[in-house]
Amino acid sequence: MDALDILSNLDNVVPYYQPIFSADTQRVIGYEVLGRYDSGDSIISLGPFFQDDQIPEEYKYEVDLLLVKKALEKILELDEEVSIFLNRNADLLMYGHGEPFLQEVLEFEKKGLSLTRIVLEVSDHNFKGDLAQFDNLLQYYRTYGIKVAIARLESESHFFERIGQIEPDILKINLEALKSTSTGTSFNDVLYAISLLARKIGATLLFENIEMSYQMQFAWKNGGRYYQGYYLHPPVSDFIEGDLLKDRLKEKFHDFILYEKRKLEAVYTTAEFFHAKVQDIVIKNKKSSYEELLFALGKELDHIAFRMYICDDDGFQKSPNLFKETDGWHIQNEYIHKNWSWRPYFLENIIKMRNDRKGILSDLYCDIETGETIRTFSFPMNGNEYLFIDISYQYLFEHDSLL
Repeated sequence: MDALDILSNLDNVVPYYQPIFSADTQRVIGYEVLGRYDSGDSIISLGPFFQDDQIPEEYKYEVDLLLVKKALEKILELDEEVSIFLNRNADLLMYGHGEPFLQEVLEFEKKGLSLTRIVLEVSDHNFKGDLAQFDNLLQYYRTYGIKVAIARLESESHFFERIGQIEPDILKINLEALKSTSTGTSFNDVLYAISLLARKIGATLLFENIEMSYQMQFAWKNGGRYYQGYYLHPPVSDFIEGDLLKDRLKEKFHDFILYEKRKLEAVYTTAEFFHAKVQDIVIKNKKSSYEELLFALGKELDHIAFRMYICDDDGFQKSPNLFKETDGWHIQNEYIHKNWSWRPYFLENIIKMRNDRKGILSDLYCDIETGETIRTFSFPMNGNEYLFIDISYQYLFEHDSLL
């Protein structure tokens, strides 16, 4: 609709609220404010209005400030633990050097609103101003207790750099890509990396655009504390009962937990099976050379593994690789003396195997050379020699509880 129609009828500009639910309490912990226009016949999103580059910033700011005022006035009705999430792109936030917005929220602080309940969902997409000034403004706001959530960044290539610069309280992850059948495992791997990063910097993960049960499960499995989307509740004109979905969420989490326990049990059982089988082969071939032992393992594990080798406890490879190709197993001598201690968890697993005297089955990861999703079974042969067996994707696929 025309921008002048909106500006001429500001009474029809209304905030809608999409609830955000917490995994730990299964309650509503906050609401994202979304701009709407009530035309009388229908409720129209103001998203196109704010995204239109032809509309002057002062017009957008006037409408946005009205939405903020109405939303903050209303949140005073709620319990103190419920937060309000306000979308702010960098241009809108920098309007008037950020002072008009701050003065407005300070007025609500006088009315009893704790500024720690305000979360700014910031985006620097298409921002052509000074990013350093933008970041300084965010830090200034945080001195008042206002929290910062990264909602959208300028580009994926700057994602981790900007997280390091802004140090957000909340990372907001859009799960819309999970609806596409073309979404590859790399998407899952990136989100897993983000979940690890969030844990390291002490940020909370909020997953949005959850529209199906499997997206909810994905969010839960990847460390999501907060959840938002039509699968849970659409945006509404009024607040909802905080415990509205408590029973439903408890049931869903129970299902997720049971599923994950079954998978963990499968991994544990498989590790026990591999340990017993490999130990038997190693004992029978204890006087054999490295190559003889590897070929004996290859014969027994032909349908399971595709690569195996032996390292010392510092990660230096003492044996060649035994690698499976289409015509059978082949020796790769060029890998002798290579060092693998730089790999994540390598030395940690060496110490664990040394102390527990048991083999370890790794988590899923993408093999550098083949590009396939695999697991590695590591086995302590003696005090300073360790066997590594790479499990093929085909075997994992046939035992889908391992994927």
